[in-house]
Amino acid sequence: MSGASADADFAGRAQTAPDAVTDAAAELERLRAAIECIDRDIIALIAERVRIARGVGELKRAAGLPTLDPAREAVVVRRAGELARDAGLEDEDVRYIFWHLIGLSRRAQTGAA
Repeated sequence: MSGASADADFAGRAQTAPDAVTDAAAELERLRAAIECIDRDIIALIAERVRIARGVGELKRAAGLPTLDPAREAVVVRRAGELARDAGLEDEDVRYIFWHLIGLSRRAQTGAA
């Protein structure tokens, strides 16, 4: 490559590098905004789950049923693990999250949340 050709090639790369950084920054911002929207949706779904769990707790108390149901909780967690695997996620991580969701639901059912 001649000196002039090399200079032109370098100048072309130098001009596109800032554009690439700008494009990457814009894409990063877009992806982060999408994640924030998903996070809001997740929180809304958790709040709905807790609201429904409160209703379940009220019905259990009215029917004289025990509030805690470890067998049902295990079924829910197993099902979440299966759904995670089907979605290509690590089932152990999702089961961990679901045990925390069940903790929220327990507290809601007993009136502690």
